[in-house]
Amino acid sequence: MLGHIVVAVDGSPACGEPLHQALDLARRYGAALTGLFVLDNQWADFIGNDWQSAAGARQGFLDQMRREQESQAEQARQQFLAATEGLARAQFRVRVGDPVAVLLEVANAAATDLLVVSRRAFAVAGRPSLRGLATALAKKARQPLLLVP
Repeated sequence: MLGHIVVAVDGSPACGEPLHQALDLARRYGAALTGLFVLDNQWADFIGNDWQSAAGARQGFLDQMRREQESQAEQARQQFLAATEGLARAQFRVRVGDPVAVLLEVANAAATDLLVVSRRAFAVAGRPSLRGLATALAKKARQPLLLVP
């Protein structure tokens, strides 16, 4: 029995099919549905401290990435709200952290009965480390997981 389904959404077309499948399952089982966007706070570690240009260049880049991700979060929220219109038990959440770690935490939470995620989720953020998202989730998730191409 599915009581709570979480679907990763990023506002891109890549998350359309996973969102559709999660919504279908939520309706079929009367489950609560949570849309989740993860603001990636790992950019500072990812780019390192070896910037040789102007002192503000690194911070400027990090600020720009934050603004882009906040815009993506709003697009994801709109994508989720449009898809779940009329679904009584739907909510959208934004979390901050390493997307892989956050999704694993959510996947392994007792309150999550199923995590639905595209293999290309959060690719719009451009983090190369997300290429291993599906593999990491498949290996480390202890709760049911639906990976969508």
